[in-house]
Amino acid sequence: MWTLQDAKNRFSRVVDDAMSGTPQRVTRRGKPAVVVVEARQYDLLVAQARAGRGSFTEHLLAFPGDLPLDRADLRPREVDL
Repeated sequence: MWTLQDAKNRFSRVVDDAMSGTPQRVTRRGKPAVVVVEARQYDLLVAQARAGRGSFTEHLLAFPGDLPLDRADLRPREVDL
């Protein structure tokens, strides 16, 4: 794990290690901030995430239609013209 300052100072090493197949974690102020991974691994992760979800249309169609929806019974106010 790298601190942000160390990762900035040794960025080439961070990239080389990530490209060798070992994701590199970077912290900022002691808290996890980012992970540097090789582009091929990132593309694989994105493709897997996209394959695991349906389309937006499928998402909307999966919404249960029998949920009770409480709506206020409001009437427009009277306006003198």
